[in-house]
Amino acid sequence: MVQALFRVQSQCPYVTRIYSIGRSVEGRHLYVLEFSDYPGIHEPLEPEFKYVGNMHGNEVLGRELLLQLSEFLCEEYRRGNERITHLIHDTRIHIMPSMNPDGYEVAAKQGPDSNGYLTGRNNANGVDLNRNFPDLNTFMYYSGEINGRNHHIPLPDNWKSQVEPETLAVIQWISSYNFVLSANLHGGAVVANYPYDKSQDQRFRSHRRTVNTPTPDDKLFQKVSMAPGR
Repeated sequence: MVQALFRVQSQCPYVTRIYSIGRSVEGRHLYVLEFSDYPGIHEPLEPEFKYVGNMHGNEVLGRELLLQLSEFLCEEYRRGNERITHLIHDTRIHIMPSMNPDGYEVAAKQGPDSNGYLTGRNNANGVDLNRNFPDLNTFMYYSGEINGRNHHIPLPDNWKSQVEPETLAVIQWISSYNFVLSANLHGGAVVANYPYDKSQDQRFRSHRRTVNTPTPDDKLFQKVSMAPGR
């Protein structure tokens, strides 16, 4: 993977940049490949977008798709593809093929023929990174019940001590860039999750039930989620 990223960067040096947002538990870099006409520079009014793959180390589809996407963007830009050129000149694209490189290495050593289908899913500390981010939904729902604000909710004071190095790196990454949209690619099911993915529970005759909990941007999220299947 690392060789593939640096190969793309060497082929399109003027519109790409490779940077690391941190390291995994076992010390592997969390590399990101950026595409932009001004790599490393935020341009006012230019949207920033990120892709993340391989959060579960044994789900390799997203990792491979993002590597292929990186190669495609570079190749088509060099060919003068107008759509790709417009995309790179007017959008800053950040691609992280693997958020869980340690888990991937474990799964890769096992190989595809073993029955241990969960091997490599978690990080080196045995933590599911997809369940490791602060639960801001609960804070937001509670804030709404007491007529508090439902946006720009601060992280809990002790959040840093409760997350893994990979999670911490991604949170700091999100806080450092003005991302307007993001996608996290998984494997194993044909589904698209979008906010609020965790619904607000309600009591009904002493039973708990989930209810539809849309955001103000629900129509946009639905449109974006359906786009890949069209």
